[in-house]
Amino acid sequence: MLILVDMETELIANLKTGNSKSFADLVATHQDRVLNICFSFVHNKQDAEDVAQEVFVEVFQSIQNFRGEAKLSTWINRIAINRSLDLLRKKKRKKRMAQVRNLLSISGTVDEPPAAENMLPDRMYEQQERAEILSRAVNSLPENQAIAITLSKYQDYDNKEIAEIMGLTLSAVISLIHRAKKNLYRNLFKYYKKFY
Repeated sequence: MLILVDMETELIANLKTGNSKSFADLVATHQDRVLNICFSFVHNKQDAEDVAQEVFVEVFQSIQNFRGEAKLSTWINRIAINRSLDLLRKKKRKKRMAQVRNLLSISGTVDEPPAAENMLPDRMYEQQERAEILSRAVNSLPENQAIAITLSKYQDYDNKEIAEIMGLTLSAVISLIHRAKKNLYRNLFKYYKKFY
């Protein structure tokens, strides 16, 4: 454990001197996890890749401000979550503006979701539809609940790691996840009840 701490301390020191090899090593080590985190929030591969790139640019630009109060990976994960949430907020604003334009009959381009390239079999379509319903239900949760449940269920972080990433106490995270599950159950129950 002490060796890992020493290696991380050395890596951070090298990053702060602008060592490009250390930065390349950092990206290689963390890029898959960052991409997965981004994707679990934005649900779009291209957006996730763009956000992940922004994350590493921010890490490179902000490493001088890193004080070592948390593990480097925790700090990077927190940036990934924040950038992903920024993109979601930006998209919500854009969607609201499009709705206002439509109400006022103002012309303008609105980002349309890309059409499916191939027809999916019925089963694949149902799974995709369920995933979208769940995704909308998670996105409708209060922000901290959505973050906690996403990190727990999509990213397999344990509650202690989530507490570190979110800067909360362990009991606060447990409470958030409990409330998120309760809200998801209620929202999904309402949705499916409409069809039965």
